[in-house]
Amino acid sequence: MKLLSLLIAVFSILTLGIATQSSDVSVYLLGFASLGCALTTWRSQKLSSFLKIFVGIFGVEVIAFGCAFLVNKTGYWPPALKDYLLPDPLPLTVAIFSILVYLASFISVVRTITSIADPYFASIDMRDIRIWPFGQMHLRESHVAKAMIAFLVVINQAQVGMSVRLSFFSRDWFNAIQKKDEAAFWSLLLTVWSFWVTIIVFSNIVEYIIQSRFEIRWRRWLTAQYVGNWLGQNTHYRMSITETGADNPDQRIAADINMFIGQTYGYSITLLSTVTSLVSFSIILWDISSNFTIPWTDTVLPGFLFWIALIYSLVGTLITHLIGRALVRLNFDQQKYEANFRFSLARLREYSEQVALLRGDKAEESMVGRKFGAVMDNFLRIVDRRKRLMIFTSVYGQLSPIIPYIISEPFYFAGKVELGVMSQTAGAFGRVEGALTFFINYYVSLADYKAVLDRLSSFDSAMDNARNLGAAPPRIASEEHDRRDLLIQNLSLHLPNGRLLLPNLDLQFSANDKILVTGPSGSGKSTLFRAIAGIWPYGNGQIVKPADAHLMLLPQKPYIPIASLREAITYPSLADSYDDEAIRKALIAAHLPDLVAHLNEVDNWSQRLSGGEQQRLAIARALLARPNWLFLDEATAALDESTEAAIYQTLAEHLPQTTIISIGHRSSLMAFHNSKIELRRA
Repeated sequence: MKLLSLLIAVFSILTLGIATQSSDVSVYLLGFASLGCALTTWRSQKLSSFLKIFVGIFGVEVIAFGCAFLVNKTGYWPPALKDYLLPDPLPLTVAIFSILVYLASFISVVRTITSIADPYFASIDMRDIRIWPFGQMHLRESHVAKAMIAFLVVINQAQVGMSVRLSFFSRDWFNAIQKKDEAAFWSLLLTVWSFWVTIIVFSNIVEYIIQSRFEIRWRRWLTAQYVGNWLGQNTHYRMSITETGADNPDQRIAADINMFIGQTYGYSITLLSTVTSLVSFSIILWDISSNFTIPWTDTVLPGFLFWIALIYSLVGTLITHLIGRALVRLNFDQQKYEANFRFSLARLREYSEQVALLRGDKAEESMVGRKFGAVMDNFLRIVDRRKRLMIFTSVYGQLSPIIPYIISEPFYFAGKVELGVMSQTAGAFGRVEGALTFFINYYVSLADYKAVLDRLSSFDSAMDNARNLGAAPPRIASEEHDRRDLLIQNLSLHLPNGRLLLPNLDLQFSANDKILVTGPSGSGKSTLFRAIAGIWPYGNGQIVKPADAHLMLLPQKPYIPIASLREAITYPSLADSYDDEAIRKALIAAHLPDLVAHLNEVDNWSQRLSGGEQQRLAIARALLARPNWLFLDEATAALDESTEAAIYQTLAEHLPQTTIISIGHRSSLMAFHNSKIELRRA
């Protein structure tokens, strides 16, 4: 950005020098605008990585288009290339675009967008990419992304230029029709129209291919980023126990990210294309206005048709906003209610056996009905609001095409303008009015987009809050030492609502001990295990672990992924971490010999296996992982006493060097432990 800003500054000084010689106002304007562009480009070094792309593109275009402009103004443009001159306001326009991008970076909603988009465009990840005709290359992902979006921006600008060229074709073609000039009719159709249409079609195909690849690359990266942030540092668990956790993170990762990427790209490029069209066709409309006077007078108002389009669009935009502003909140709520409804159905499927045993079909039907009722009620509110918006926009849309004809009709029938000019007036008016009514045309989808932004930004905020839990004192400090025992020093544990659960606890667990932790429900036994595992953030004190401690905690209800049985047993390790013989021995030792033949079967094992079988599968995991500290949180509560005794005997035989600390209520468990700790409610 430093080099580019210096080059723009040099160009602006050169332009102002030429302006003093020619006294041309347009040259002065370009000189001062490019000077402002140089300043904002220099200050853009600390700008969002996403916005820097646009600042860079516009900065380069200021110099390129500006040089062509100066060549023409100084009389050095070849006469043979007169038809290929760029519009005079083009370099001034891109200079203003660059300044506007910098100013837009201070807008709150733009900051929200860039906070989500920036990590991708600043990433240092390396990827393999195949670029024709250069073959496969190893490049930084952010460089590939910037190159793709720069290409897409330029191709969109080129498409606007092509549409401007076709506007003049339309004028000349209709004039040929009016004059019954058959030779000009076919010449324009076969040379001008066919050439530019071929280029436009080709550019649209190229744009679609590059855009699709860009969006899927961005989605892959951003999804991995969000999944990593959500799962890392136990953030997903901490969010689940806080009252401010974002609802339905699955939807935010799966649906909202996809919508954010598509709409962010779409609106960035569409808005750029819209503004470019606005400038280009405003120039045409302004020039055409020289043939028009204010109705019922002989007064010529410079840019008369442009001002009509501007006023018409501003009125329409204001009315649209007043009608549709409630849609932002309604769309946010709709996504929430839809996600809650889907989650309730998924949860019902997961616990279908329990619901059937309790004959809870009527209760579930009622609860599902209430959740769907919320979907319906909010949806109907959206329909009502969109109905009003549709009435206005439909009437507005039907009026828009005929207004330029109504305005130009007296001049056409009076013979002051030709049919081609009338047609070009209608086309240019439509493009200017369409650009100015961007807000109207995209209001509903912009409301959807704002809801997506709110959901992703609140998800980011919830993850940040969850990660920060327990980061500042007073907190639970986790340290290591070179001894073999595990120390709990002055540990107090709290519930998320602040209630004291365990006060000032001091314990020492010696290596190779077998310890039973008992106490009434709600006395903090499981919470103590979570604190030792490092996932409970509410409390203060110190937990000192052996430096080589390999801890494993088995809860009462183990998590079993929907995958092959091999993956379910080896979890959280990868499936190829253990050979078949080791897995077979672990299953047999855990009293699950019948499962040996099903290692490669994919199923929902948490529904297929009984509660006792699930707990024994978790024991098989421990036998494979061989931790030196094993915490069993009622991990055998679903087993009968004889099977439970056999499991503890198996653990003693296969893990003789492992310290086992169990939570349990059965008195029979004492036979497998050499000491006991009883916790009481605070």
